[in-house]
Parts: sequence; C-alpha cells; structure tokens
Amino acid sequence: MNLTLDRRNPIPLHIQVEYLLRELIEDPIYKNGKLLPNEIELSKHLAISRTTLRQAINKLVYEGLLIRKKGVGTRVATPSVSSKSQNWLSFSQEMKARGIPIRNFELHVSWVLPDENIANFFEITAERKVLKLERLRGREEGPFVYFVSYFHPRVGLTGEEDFKRPLYEILESDYSIIAQLSKEEITAKGADSFIAKKLEMKIGEPVLFRKRFVYDQGERPLEYNLGFYKADSFVYTVESRRTQV
Repeated sequence: MNLTLDRRNPIPLHIQVEYLLRELIEDPIYKNGKLLPNEIELSKHLAISRTTLRQAINKLVYEGLLIRKKGVGTRVATPSVSSKSQNWLSFSQEMKARGIPIRNFELHVSWVLPDENIANFFEITAERKVLKLERLRGREEGPFVYFVSYFHPRVGLTGEEDFKRPLYEILESDYSIIAQLSKEEITAKGADSFIAKKLEMKIGEPVLFRKRFVYDQGERPLEYNLGFYKADSFVYTVESRRTQV
C-alpha cells in the first residue's frame, strides 16, 4: 500500500486523503469487491486521525463511490449511472464523459398534437403539431431509461436528423440553437404497465420520473422532456453551492 501525504502542501489533509482514496478505488482488486484497508490501518499508515480519514470516506460514500457497512468494512460500490444537474450536457455526452457505453434499444420520431401542458409551455395552439422523439436507452445488459422529448416548431427539426448523435450537438451545430437553461421537476413513482414493459421491470416497481423544461439562449422554450429511470440503476445528484451576499 503506497499511499503518502504531502504535509507541506497547502491542500487540507482530508482533501489529499480523498484524492488518494479515489486513486485507490480504481485498483482492479478493489473494483472486484475486495474490502478497503480498515480505518485503523489506513489512519496509522497515513499518520492522520480517524476523524480526518472518515471525512474523506464520508465524501465518497455520499457520492455513491463507496459502501460502508458496520462490522463488515468499506468496499467500492457497484458502478451505477449518475447525472449531475450542473453539467449541461446531453445524456449521450454525459455518459461518454463518464466512460459508460450507451446503447439505443428503441428510437421513434413522430409528429403529434401537443397536450395542454406542452402547448402551454411552448405557448402555441393545441392544433399545431410538434416533433416527438422517443428513446429507450441503457447499457448492453438492458435498458434503464426511457425518454420522451417534444420540440418547439420554431426549432426547425424535420424528423430526418440522425438522432443517434448527441441531441444538443445536433441543435447547436445544425440549427445554431444552444440549450442554455434547464428547469426540472423530479419525483418518485411506481412503474405503470407501459413503463414496466419498456424498462423490463415489474408494474409498481420504483422509477425516478424527471420532467425537464429546456430553454434556448434567448430563454425561449425549446424542449419539453420526460425521463423515466429505473431506480435501482440510476443516481441523480444535485450539487448546490452557497454564494456570499
């Protein structure tokens, strides 16, 4: 175990320990389920207090990278897909950045009449058709998210685009439209028969339901998006930072 701290470094010790632990858990031995060295052993090796060590471990537990069980020990968590609200990337771009290969199980494009909620968001009449994009996506072993997106007719999408490309890349490079602002509502609900069939789960099992309202650079409504995630394979992380007044 070759872990050392630089006590001349101005970076606080608990942050340095966090960096070391992030490197440690990348070791294939620990990724395969071996318990991390216990806290007493680690704190003695690093010559730090257990309080400092726990501060770093707690951060990684909070992020879902480590799992700690009393009387057992600490191990690397089985990787789950996660999303951070402050990262303005399309789903494809974010998963690529995290090194998670994504497969499209279904992709459907159609023109539909908007319901009242969609028409009100877009500020259009209910008689004006909008482009509807449905995508069932996941990892090789199976789907874990079903997306339904509706786009304002002003965008100019034809339905002939290659929607295997990242969505916001298409909007920006092909239509000079930048998705600038996202407002979201997140709730938990039980899967109905339609979602259960899509996500290969039982009716009533928990899904994370996210409703996203997307605006362009002029803060005009751009996309009305619904996402249904399998609760046991997706973690949605919200990070907030307090600003000084």
